[in-house]
Amino acid sequence: MVSPDELLEDEIIVQGRAYGHLFRSRRLTTGAEVRLVDGLGAARFSRVVEVSGTSARFEVGAAAPANEPDKLVELLVPIPRSSRLAWMVEKATEIGVSAIRLIHSERAPRGSAGQRLDRLRRIAVSAVEQSQRSVLPEISGVHAFAEIGGLLEGVPERWFLHQGDTPSSHVAGEGRAALLVGPEGGWSADELATFEALGCRRMRLGPTVLRIETAAVVGCAGLLSGGGAR
Repeated sequence: MVSPDELLEDEIIVQGRAYGHLFRSRRLTTGAEVRLVDGLGAARFSRVVEVSGTSARFEVGAAAPANEPDKLVELLVPIPRSSRLAWMVEKATEIGVSAIRLIHSERAPRGSAGQRLDRLRRIAVSAVEQSQRSVLPEISGVHAFAEIGGLLEGVPERWFLHQGDTPSSHVAGEGRAALLVGPEGGWSADELATFEALGCRRMRLGPTVLRIETAAVVGCAGLLSGGGAR
């Protein structure tokens, strides 16, 4: 991933983490053809023309496909325990989620992800490069539960996962959607009432009880699956 300004140039010098990913992990060599992206949705085909021990020079060519879903799906979710948070961010990024909002809820473990956000963004950058997306999802939080109404403003399609008698029923398509995933203890009665007041619809993934991170990825994949790609 490079900056938006760099992607406008005819030639780019790549260094640092991006260099390590391309020339140490992927072991690219002179002449290799790659897609370079800016994290905002732009992508261009590029060719390696020179490689040194710490940097490489690319010749930048024509625009490349964005490889992004037509549907924008935002994930609102409490912090999973331990390393599951990193896994969730990685997989949600890979499948095409546009934003990940970490939220508080009554039954979620207490703690702050403030010091973790930079690390989570680095994980998301790697996932964008691995999956050949072109958009880096926004990662924010931890948001108070009272902020959810504001976070959902402008999002017409709103869903929350709920393990109950309600069957799974949704139609994936173009547009913008949000999915709220609850903590391991489930949503409280007050939280469920808030979602109903905000016009959120219930979604059930099946009879089994999934961990937070699994439910987040499966639920978002279901919303994204019918939207196509660009």
